[in-house]
Amino acid sequence: MKIALIIENSQAAKSEIVHRALKTVAEPAGHSVSHYGMYGPDDDASLTYVMNGVLAGLLINSGAADFVVSGCGTGMGAMLALNAMPNVVCGLVIDPTDAFLFGQINDGNAISMPYAKGFGWAAELNLQDCYRKLFEIERGVGYPKERAAIMAKNRNIFSDVKAAATKDMLTVLKSIDQDLLKSAISGEKFSELFFANATNDALVSYVKTVLEV
Repeated sequence: MKIALIIENSQAAKSEIVHRALKTVAEPAGHSVSHYGMYGPDDDASLTYVMNGVLAGLLINSGAADFVVSGCGTGMGAMLALNAMPNVVCGLVIDPTDAFLFGQINDGNAISMPYAKGFGWAAELNLQDCYRKLFEIERGVGYPKERAAIMAKNRNIFSDVKAAATKDMLTVLKSIDQDLLKSAISGEKFSELFFANATNDALVSYVKTVLEV
């Protein structure tokens, strides 16, 4: 699985802590991790939680990522921004139980975490434990097991409803403020990572157009 990490500006100083914890768990489990920034508080490309949502939508819908790990101070803003995007199902994960239940019941493709609220002593251990509940075990199995079938049915219904309620990602990219979009995709390593992994030709083509302007 291709996992993308996106950190917003208010928590950029913790970027390496989060990145290291994610890689420690995900890579031994056979997943790849691509860090799309921010890498530190002084990065030229500053990402807001709204931009994180746009980036997550682009990465998921283009095939550049299968799963997005993001967050902000409380995790709420990033969760809302990611869930506004088509085909992105983002859960708020604060502790390992949240991670386990989101993976088993909702089986989404993104999480948002609080990197300020409650981020105290041994926070990196909590991060690793959360990631283990997501990336080391099979997701979507259901919990409790006797409700697995109805959970799977509800996930499919939710996907249909979300598809009906949202536009396709190319339409989203063309409709939002183009300066905002260009800022969101102007990170230091965005082009290197995105173009190496994206598989949706229409989205790739449009991103190239925006970057060239």
